[in-house]
Amino acid sequence: MPERLFFTASAAFEAARRIPTLAEGHRARRLHGHGFTARVRAELPQGWAPFDGGETDALQGALAAAIEPFDYADLNELLSVPSDENLARWLRGRLARLLPEPCIGAVGIAATADRGADIDAADHAHSWHRFRFEAAHRLPHVPEGHQCGRMHGHGFEVIVHVDQSLAGADMGIDFDRMAVHWAPLQRELHHACLNDIPGLENPTSELLCRWLWQKLKPDLPALSWITVYETATAGCHFDGADYRIWKELRFESALRLRSAPQGDGRRRLHGHSYLLRLHLTAPLDTVLGWTVDYGDVKALFAPIYAELDHHRLDRLQSLEDPDPGRIARWIRERATGQLPALDRIDVQQTPGCGAVLHWGALGPALPG
Repeated sequence: MPERLFFTASAAFEAARRIPTLAEGHRARRLHGHGFTARVRAELPQGWAPFDGGETDALQGALAAAIEPFDYADLNELLSVPSDENLARWLRGRLARLLPEPCIGAVGIAATADRGADIDAADHAHSWHRFRFEAAHRLPHVPEGHQCGRMHGHGFEVIVHVDQSLAGADMGIDFDRMAVHWAPLQRELHHACLNDIPGLENPTSELLCRWLWQKLKPDLPALSWITVYETATAGCHFDGADYRIWKELRFESALRLRSAPQGDGRRRLHGHSYLLRLHLTAPLDTVLGWTVDYGDVKALFAPIYAELDHHRLDRLQSLEDPDPGRIARWIRERATGQLPALDRIDVQQTPGCGAVLHWGALGPALPG
């Protein structure tokens, strides 16, 4: 697939709302409030930002301006049904007046850290709900001496993703309904040893994703992805056919953007705590039960990571103006040989704000 570069931005707002179309007695029919997060992913044309390399900050500025009417507002005074989906639609319309057409890939609203909805230009909704369970497991087929062969445990997180064509509807599937579908699995998985559960004798992230998919899909036909966080920095997606794992790293680096105009603070030496996600798509090893070992990803990437962490990025070869998009392309150029299954790179310079470079299927966006 051809390479595509998206820029991402995130912004928060505080607001109250009630959802009058929900069933009588539903708690969200009452006036309540949230600390919302809005986000946007856009394929920005060259020359749109005030300077080359300023796309991420410019997109964040546009998003902050677009959500201004939401902040500390009664959302029902702006929208009769302020569902996450309708808020995302309204925000998409505001952003369309600030951004060049048709660059907006998706606009999302998350009312909490555990659920939200993204809307694309075709009124297609991607809703997600995060769940957590505490469990033990071991991987019985790993090489001798591998740490995952020992019995250990995790606070697993699972995100259930649902895709629906809204066709003008106020909202897609109710998050409470998603929780109802999840509840039997929570009872089976929480405070359990996964190896003792039929079908999870080799409970890798990939096989756990597949097991959850098989359990949920018959009663939740709109299910589009299952995401399993085995740790806070690694996990797997499964869409019923293909597996994609990711490994998350953080690096602390200094930089200056030479293309920023005179007097702009970004021309001065400054720094960021960057979040980096490496996404890899590969076939399942039917013996080991995984696609790529998370530990191998980290080890193979280590020489590139050493060039980034605690260094000046603008002094790296071919990275004179290290905005998130250029950093992602610089990483791809160096990492593809070591990690041939790599097909997407996320770089965030601040939470939710950065770039997504992909040359495979885009897949779901991870919350946060």
